[in-house]
Amino acid sequence: MVARSQPRGTRRSSPLRNPVVRTGVLLGACFTCLFWAWLWIANRVPEYESLAQIRNVSAGVLLVLLMGIPVLRFRRHPAKMFLAGLTAWTLLSIAYTAMQLNFSLLRSRMGSLQLFMLGAVCYGFVAVFFWVFLLCVETRQRHIAQALGPSPASSRARARRLPD
Repeated sequence: MVARSQPRGTRRSSPLRNPVVRTGVLLGACFTCLFWAWLWIANRVPEYESLAQIRNVSAGVLLVLLMGIPVLRFRRHPAKMFLAGLTAWTLLSIAYTAMQLNFSLLRSRMGSLQLFMLGAVCYGFVAVFFWVFLLCVETRQRHIAQALGPSPASSRARARRLPD
């Protein structure tokens, strides 16, 4: 049996085809796995209790490194950077809410909304920083281009075209 092909305009596109959403979802899954492993080791493996400070610092460093993925990927598009980070952090916040059911003291440490706002504010600051940086770079490039003016070859070509 031959499969029917759909006309071009009627094909449904998956939201995961969008690089911003795809990066956010994959990063959210990575955040969730990292945080779940962090909690599991902290609460279910008592042999590592003496290494709690090393565990916490290493998990924090891994979290910051993962947070840098959308920053590096979308460094020229601050809005996309913010949306990808916000998508990832939303998924982490939802997973954090689910983890609070198993780990009752987690809620006393930080609420889900507080965790979400922590990530949103961090990504917001970074996105605004990159936006202002890109504005400064573009302004400088335009200023340099204006200061140099037209090249002598282009002014000669314009002079030849002018009627006498």
